[in-house]
Amino acid sequence: MSEIRNGLVMKSTGSNYLVRLEDGSRLSCRIRGKIRLEERDTTNPVAVGDKVQVDWSGDTQETPVIVEVEPRHNYIERKSVNLSKKAHIIAANIDRCYLFVTLFAPETHLAFIDRFLVSTESMRIPTTLVFNKIDLYDDAALDLMQDIIAIYEPLGYPCIPISAINGIGVAALKDDMRGKQVVLAGHSGAGKSTLINALFPEAQARVGEISESHFKGQHTTTFAEMFELGSDVFLIDTPGIKSFGLVDIDKHVLSHYFPEMRAAMEQCKFHNCQHINEPKCAVRPLVESGEIAASRYETYLTLMEDDEETHYRKNKF
Repeated sequence: MSEIRNGLVMKSTGSNYLVRLEDGSRLSCRIRGKIRLEERDTTNPVAVGDKVQVDWSGDTQETPVIVEVEPRHNYIERKSVNLSKKAHIIAANIDRCYLFVTLFAPETHLAFIDRFLVSTESMRIPTTLVFNKIDLYDDAALDLMQDIIAIYEPLGYPCIPISAINGIGVAALKDDMRGKQVVLAGHSGAGKSTLINALFPEAQARVGEISESHFKGQHTTTFAEMFELGSDVFLIDTPGIKSFGLVDIDKHVLSHYFPEMRAAMEQCKFHNCQHINEPKCAVRPLVESGEIAASRYETYLTLMEDDEETHYRKNKF
């Protein structure tokens, strides 16, 4: 006789799902067809980090079936890479996200950081910027890193410089993850897998090489996967992201997902001010004075003015 068991999705390969049951055992599961129909707006009806209910008799000859996905308290999603209207859920039920930022090999553009932060802000997911590979930085690169930190840290995004190779900052990052279900995200080649190996050697995450011809990271992680590390860390490693297309962000409230604009907008004359050309806007003077970073405002204008799909296709940040 089958019974319903609660579990946590540890890995998704598109059609099969590795689920950790409450007793710590793991099952390879498929999903009930009805779930696919119910979640037709996403490419993946079940995501890593989801809490699910599994129907299984305990018979090793039977394939366990995910019959229900419990409501998510948050998730990170992006526009599907095939430019369809669908979204792809990167991970669900996240306590903190760590976005990897590298100045080269590969370069992380500020616009990419901003778009990613809009996504996490919209879901109220605390996000830390991790500056990896600082062992490769000369004085000019270190100065540039500090300039970027000066933009984001005052906005409430902690910034942690690390070297996964030399171990700089790794212990502090490990402590920050304690007791959480966390996500690592960033471009391919940004060093996520190397860091996982440095943090928790038992994870044995694969490590890739930077493509010399394009100076971009090759995809090392093909599917999102959660590692259970020690007794209190659940870490989700995600496929490298070359570009980040936002999904279903209402442009009327877009400025709410920029903390520096959110703090100033109550001083605007009009409650529905879009901070573009309205009279007595409180945001634009802060951009002119440098109190709001010009790069952040430029990202905001791009998101407000451009067709989402066209921008996603043209700007491979």
